[in-house]
Amino acid sequence: MPENFSTPDSTVNASRIKKQEETGGSKPRISQTTPARKPISYADAGVDISAADKSKHRIKMLARKTFNKQVLSEIGGFGGLFALDLEKYPNPVLVSSADGVGTKLKVAFELGIHHTVGQDLVNHCVNDIAVQGASPLFFLDYLATGKLENSVVETVVQGISDACRANGCALIGGETAQMPGFYGDGEYDLAGTIIGAVSRDKIITGETVQVGDVLLGLPSNGLHTNGYSLARKLFFEVARYGPEQYVNDLKDKTGAALMRIHRSYLAIIKKLTAGEVVSGMAHITGGGITENLPRILPKGMGAQVDLATWQVPPLFEHLQKLGDVEQDEMYRTFNMGIGLIAVVPAEKVKKAKAILNRANERHCIIGRIVRGERKVSYN
Repeated sequence: MPENFSTPDSTVNASRIKKQEETGGSKPRISQTTPARKPISYADAGVDISAADKSKHRIKMLARKTFNKQVLSEIGGFGGLFALDLEKYPNPVLVSSADGVGTKLKVAFELGIHHTVGQDLVNHCVNDIAVQGASPLFFLDYLATGKLENSVVETVVQGISDACRANGCALIGGETAQMPGFYGDGEYDLAGTIIGAVSRDKIITGETVQVGDVLLGLPSNGLHTNGYSLARKLFFEVARYGPEQYVNDLKDKTGAALMRIHRSYLAIIKKLTAGEVVSGMAHITGGGITENLPRILPKGMGAQVDLATWQVPPLFEHLQKLGDVEQDEMYRTFNMGIGLIAVVPAEKVKKAKAILNRANERHCIIGRIVRGERKVSYN
């Protein structure tokens, strides 16, 4: 038989058995059936799809409360659809920003407070685009956790939804990710992206800022969402405070002082821009006044800030005292009680102050624009 032709199985098996018997070889082995194993699911790896589906249904309802006629899609699609109102923005420029809540979340975990961090996130992002004259259109959130706890996720998203409604923007999508083994028990991370719009002739970049312009400072609610790594070290490691401990210098509990919500300045910014009294605005976030104010200064100009013009809140004074933190370090880490700075031409200060007073917005003149190289000096 030619080599490339196969031999019938029965002939081969008979020949092999006979040969083994003649040579004293072992008898042919009888195969044994492998015991059946339980199929491994995604849930066995730590990802509960069913639980996620239930949470997504609740999130969809929270997001829908923020919708307006510009939203053309439902939550759950591959992308959110939003129709830009060209009558409101005839020559539109889109303005975007992305941010997170940082280690303020660690305090939230300790206290079990989850409804305010979503508001922190939205308000922070809203302020970042509002200082350029933009109005928020829509928001996207990202929440990642090790084990999905529906009640916690829904509470966080409730805060996001509430803040979106308060700021007039739609929550049109996001991502909730289960990442077992990546985050500790009870922990999650939170970030967001905002898209806004402004007419091209209404953009505020700071390019019209001039020497002699006045700096108007508006108060913060506290740390907002920045400097928490240092604040937590000073409170919980250096001073060994507990998150529920009352501190006389603060006239509050440590956790409550740290969890005050990041303000939205959108409403007052709209009044200032409508009055055409600002040449630039700076949202004072991570880096403090020292690093944020120079971001809107034209070349050849600096800012001089008078530290005696406002009372630094007790929270910042206590933090500085606990760690003997140098003044320069404080002003480039924390907002020090000033959450927004509006740069106003000298001839428009009276009008700007009138706008702020009518809105019952506290404010103070904290300095001026001077010649320099895009730095802040303090006196």
